[in-house]
Amino acid sequence: MSNNREYIDLHLHLDGAITVEIAKELARLQEITLPTEDDDELQTLLSVPKDCTSLNDFLSCFALPDSLMQTEEGLREAVRLVMDNAISQGVIYAEVRFAPQLHTDKGMSQEQAVLAALDGLKQSKLKGNLILCCMRGENTMDANLETLELAKKYLVEDGGVVAIDLAGAEALFPTKDYRDLFIRAREYGVPFTIHAGEADGADSIRAALGFGASRIGHGVRSYEDAALMQLVIERGVPLEMCPTSNRQTHAVENMDDYPLIDYLEKGIKVTLNTDDPAIEGTTLSEEFRYMEETFGLTREQKKLLLKNAVEAAFTSESVKSELRKRLLCESMETQ
Repeated sequence: MSNNREYIDLHLHLDGAITVEIAKELARLQEITLPTEDDDELQTLLSVPKDCTSLNDFLSCFALPDSLMQTEEGLREAVRLVMDNAISQGVIYAEVRFAPQLHTDKGMSQEQAVLAALDGLKQSKLKGNLILCCMRGENTMDANLETLELAKKYLVEDGGVVAIDLAGAEALFPTKDYRDLFIRAREYGVPFTIHAGEADGADSIRAALGFGASRIGHGVRSYEDAALMQLVIERGVPLEMCPTSNRQTHAVENMDDYPLIDYLEKGIKVTLNTDDPAIEGTTLSEEFRYMEETFGLTREQKKLLLKNAVEAAFTSESVKSELRKRLLCESMETQ
């Protein structure tokens, strides 16, 4: 059934998309010595631990890729290489997200990080945009406010920074604690998505909706609250679902009950995404195949997921029109 070969990825973390080949190229460009020269060992270092039991364990995978993006050159090339790699996997539009505050270890400012990423975006042939991540954690508010100010400064409708996000250890640092940040984002007119309902439950999603989130990152645990599910449907807020990631982080303990198709059938605007493709060992085409082979995703449901992604994208109406036409042509050619 996997005839469509073109996809849209709305939830793609830059540091989770650093493959062995990209890591080696970034190390070469910056004259960085990698922990090992063996590709298999490097793959292990860049992959989710086999004994991963939670999102917190999963997040430990990011230290190595982040260490390769602490200069303007490293960050610029990482964005370009990740986006070009997505093209080879059939992605025709992507929103790459990263946290500027995590790229300042060698003296680069958040603004320099944003400008470097924008350069990388412009050098790629893939149509896409950037989402700036604020981070959960202790003493992150000042850095988060700086990220928000940069999002406001560089905000565009298309071809650059289009939104902010909140990422990190959701269960340890609840969404409700970031209310002031998103009140300011709304005052600035900066769109935002929020990781919610992944490591934490329905209350996290409810808080994100209360802040005015345009989309919900993951949102997989919406099923824990029927009234919340109805609210998601009524508001038409898209969910950025990432099945392989949710399996590996144990956001859903029993994947036999993975709710993506149930959400679709109930009228929730679900989109299908990779999250951290290199770390997870997946691609977007493999995510669709996973849903087809394991849960019986139909051709019509696949078209609906892609349609939802177009409508949910933080991009201009002209780009959405191009994507609709391209995906429609693809669907007609494969029927």
